[in-house]
Amino acid sequence: MHGKIIKQLSNDYSVKVDDDVVVCKARGKFRKLGITPLVGDNVIIDYDNKYILEIEKRTNSLVRPAIANVTQAIIVTSVEVPAFSSNLLDKLLCVIEYNNIKPIIYISKMDIIDEKIREEIENYIAYYKKIGYKVYTNVNDIKEVFKDEITVLTGQSGAGKSTLLNKIDTSLNLNVDAVSYALGRGKHTTRHTELLNVCGGLIADTPGFSALELNDMKPSDIRDNFIEFNKYKHLCEYSDCMHKLENNCEIKKQLQNGNIIKSRYDNYISFINKE
Repeated sequence: MHGKIIKQLSNDYSVKVDDDVVVCKARGKFRKLGITPLVGDNVIIDYDNKYILEIEKRTNSLVRPAIANVTQAIIVTSVEVPAFSSNLLDKLLCVIEYNNIKPIIYISKMDIIDEKIREEIENYIAYYKKIGYKVYTNVNDIKEVFKDEITVLTGQSGAGKSTLLNKIDTSLNLNVDAVSYALGRGKHTTRHTELLNVCGGLIADTPGFSALELNDMKPSDIRDNFIEFNKYKHLCEYSDCMHKLENNCEIKKQLQNGNIIKSRYDNYISFINKE
């Protein structure tokens, strides 16, 4: 019988089969094969004995959060407490692009910032929109993106992921704790991964995090997933240009001309230098 894992808690997997939800265990063979079932997996189960028998081929999977077959990811990034981080935002965009998932940016807490910070954030918003990303700051506007999608919300702790879901669907009543002003991040209020029915689609409420590594990505992978670079890279003198020390690099020219913002280029250089 076919179903989809919609929740994992310890060794129990809640599998949605049509209008029913069956709590299953994973067969021991998965452990021997080094395979872990993930929320979002399409599976074949033994309905009577409550076991997952097979995991169907995944279109993608993420490590943190641990989820499979995601169609889009909403990056929730705060402008205050925790402060806006273009470095973390660009890292998330790069990882999500690399995993062939559509990224969407949601900027939270715009209502609590002063005019100077607002102008800076609006410049960022204008740039990310210009290079092709959808960017939202309003809860009512973002409701339109969920229908028929499997969405993961991600971003630093305290940015407002659970708060956003509560505003979108008040019946969810997800646990939200105050942000620690000493640490500048929120408490990890989400303890497990679960797919929730919201706005005609499935949304994963996942544990927050304050850091993310570019695991398994080569410097060339990082370069190729800075999407605006791809518009100009064919004009570089070298076909394998890393846009760092090479002469006649078109990306550096576009940076000087203001067509690529300095924060994006600086973040890119910091990412490839760490690899």
